[in-house]
Amino acid sequence: MNPTPSIAPWNLALRFGLELAALVGLAAGGWSLFSQPASWFAAIVLPAIGAVVWGVFNVPDDPSRSGGAPVRVPGVIRLVLEVLVLAAGAAGFALAGQIWLAALVVALAVFHYATALERMRWLLAR
Repeated sequence: MNPTPSIAPWNLALRFGLELAALVGLAAGGWSLFSQPASWFAAIVLPAIGAVVWGVFNVPDDPSRSGGAPVRVPGVIRLVLEVLVLAAGAAGFALAGQIWLAALVVALAVFHYATALERMRWLLAR
């Protein structure tokens, strides 16, 4: 089994920023999809779902997380969930008419994963 990879602090900060941006994008997308009062509900529920998915389904000992895994999943599942949450956040920005924010989230996510190849290999091996 591959040793646990290290992740640069700047990349962890970028990842945290991407997580927050995805939640904001989900809220913006939920708000723009519906009319009042459903827009309030969607703007609260969609990011809450994204946060739960991000925080609950983990690979044990993942260096980008606390190491805990409330619901243990294989590394490939974790990677797919991460990409889905980030993509949904970008899509939310696009739905809200903020194309430049959507493009920024996508570009930064690609950069994050490109500079964290060691972690991706580790996840895929677990």
